[in-house]
Amino acid sequence: MPGAQADPAAVRYVQGAFHGFLEMRSEDGHVVASGDAEQVMHGDRVTSQTTFHFKDGSTDEETTVFTQHRNFQLISDHHVQKGPSFPHPMDVMIDARSGQVTVHSPGKDGKDEVKTEHLDLPADLANGLVPLVVQNMRTDEMEKTVSMVVMTPKPRIVKLAISKQGESNYSLEGSARKALHYEIKIELGGIVGVVAPLVGKAPPTIEIWTIGGVAPTFAREFGPLYPEGPMVTIQLASPVWPKPGE
Repeated sequence: MPGAQADPAAVRYVQGAFHGFLEMRSEDGHVVASGDAEQVMHGDRVTSQTTFHFKDGSTDEETTVFTQHRNFQLISDHHVQKGPSFPHPMDVMIDARSGQVTVHSPGKDGKDEVKTEHLDLPADLANGLVPLVVQNMRTDEMEKTVSMVVMTPKPRIVKLAISKQGESNYSLEGSARKALHYEIKIELGGIVGVVAPLVGKAPPTIEIWTIGGVAPTFAREFGPLYPEGPMVTIQLASPVWPKPGE
């Protein structure tokens, strides 16, 4: 969808409080991290936090604050990645209302370096909100484009082109079900977008599956955790209980 215009992410399903469980698998199917997705409301603000704990001790934590008056509106997004699973640790805070993006990174002397940049952030900024945007797309909506701040390595704004791919089959305890399948392509734009495919560094396509119905929900995602990182699958998980007597 080259040249697609970004548009507000309309609220079709108002968000509430919940606590869910996630798992992250490598491409060979092994579980590499377990996660929690939590969401609470404070007045007219919603705070969503997703935390992954890796088997190697790494952590990936993202805290997103937003409002949901007609459209989803980002207030702030704080994303921290640290540990052996991340060759380039990240601590990025986006203040959507002031336009400030603050980046913490280890300096050459081992001390924390803090850099702050000001960006003209668009109203449709979707950092931390992508699953919500997809869940709230109309059933007849085949395409949608929103904006996102990415580190390349400096913060810059890119477009996310979301397209509906149809339905995918899955099962629940032997019961056949169907999920909605979406693809997300990152449009770098400008000269970078032209050069990237030529040097073999075009961003990979991200895939997301949602479960529809009266209360749509995120089900699964396939993509990298950071630029040029390995592809992983993030999906819903259930607790495993000990057998009676154990």
